[in-house]
Amino acid sequence: MKTRREFVKLVGGAAIGTAAVLAAGPVGKAIAAPAKGVPSNPVKIGVIPILTGIAGVPGMAGLRGTQIWAEKVNAEGGILGRQVQLFQEEETNPKDTVEKFRKLTLQNKVDVISGGISTAVGLAIGTVAEELGQLWLSWDGTTQKGVEETMPKPKYSFRSTDNEAEAIGGAMMIAKYFPNIKTIAGINNDYSYGRDNWDTIKAVLNHYNPNIKFVLDLWPKLGETEFTSHIAAIKRAAPDLLFSSFWSGDTTIFLKQAAGVGLFKEMKGCFCTGGGVHTTLKKEFTPEGLILGYNNLYFKWTETWPMLKWFVNTYQAKFKEYPVYEADHAYFVLEAYKTAVEKCYAITKTWPTKEQIAAILPEIEVACPSGYRGYTEDNRMRCTFYQGITTHKNPYDFVTIDPVESLPSERIMKPADTKLFDWIKGWKS
Repeated sequence: MKTRREFVKLVGGAAIGTAAVLAAGPVGKAIAAPAKGVPSNPVKIGVIPILTGIAGVPGMAGLRGTQIWAEKVNAEGGILGRQVQLFQEEETNPKDTVEKFRKLTLQNKVDVISGGISTAVGLAIGTVAEELGQLWLSWDGTTQKGVEETMPKPKYSFRSTDNEAEAIGGAMMIAKYFPNIKTIAGINNDYSYGRDNWDTIKAVLNHYNPNIKFVLDLWPKLGETEFTSHIAAIKRAAPDLLFSSFWSGDTTIFLKQAAGVGLFKEMKGCFCTGGGVHTTLKKEFTPEGLILGYNNLYFKWTETWPMLKWFVNTYQAKFKEYPVYEADHAYFVLEAYKTAVEKCYAITKTWPTKEQIAAILPEIEVACPSGYRGYTEDNRMRCTFYQGITTHKNPYDFVTIDPVESLPSERIMKPADTKLFDWIKGWKS
């Protein structure tokens, strides 16, 4: 196939609508023979998680989600009879991670690479994936610079949702649950994700209420863990609400320090992504009544989706923790890859090329722990985000949320070929 459109048309007509080598062997089932026209050697999958530092919590969750997926797939006979083999490298800085990406592609000759959390790493990997013709299925890394997309029409790069989606959801939650606030302060990390979220929440809340005033914006460095001076500045500003897009260990540390001075006895709070470390948000220092976002996976978003129950129980039994969103991102990208391969094979009767797989990926939808998921026409994740109000009324030592609000990405992420702030300005009240 020469073009994506040609291949999608063909497949769509017949389908519905040194790296560490990780063990991912079959569990309780004999290895199936490969399908006719399919190679017998394993499918090589590169995985690049962050495992240390402030992003280590979601990074480890992504790796664990990958392992659960690989074990399940191998136990069921592999992909078209081919077993899955994982090759792991660790995400670090952009320069070194690009070299690891090249190594996985050129030396280990992996079929696909999943992983990538940092926006800076995503910006670097995206162009290299296109250059090498290597399928890259990101977990969290985007290729946005600010809120502007640097790769509007990628072929091999499949990115996460836009950075600002969670802030849009948080702003909708603020407008719904705290409609009378008049002043807001912000504390966000001083890099693209924090900057994008703060600019976005200001734009959305000004849309809902032009009279809201933003009285303070604080910019600790990513990885900073001493917030005493920031908390003092917030108390002096005395806003009605504090907004933060902290998304990892800094959320926990900030809330501990804030509890020491009773910060949220005086104001409301919105942590639009803080649920990324939800089991560390202990009741002793995390108050009730905060807006808390979990990105795309809340471990109790429903009692009626069997896949959520299976995944949470499997994860908890294996790792003695409840999963966070990155585990679902990692599961989704590889389940999407598997489904794309199978749909291509249904037409071609041979193992598909990377170009063919890339062509069909935006056309499929797969079941995941967080619900049904897919990609947009310009290769960004589609999913449902979960946010709610913190409560101590649960059997755990950490907070949960009640009610649980479901926010589809179609509602909180700009459409393809659209400018973010133009899109927001065009909303009807």
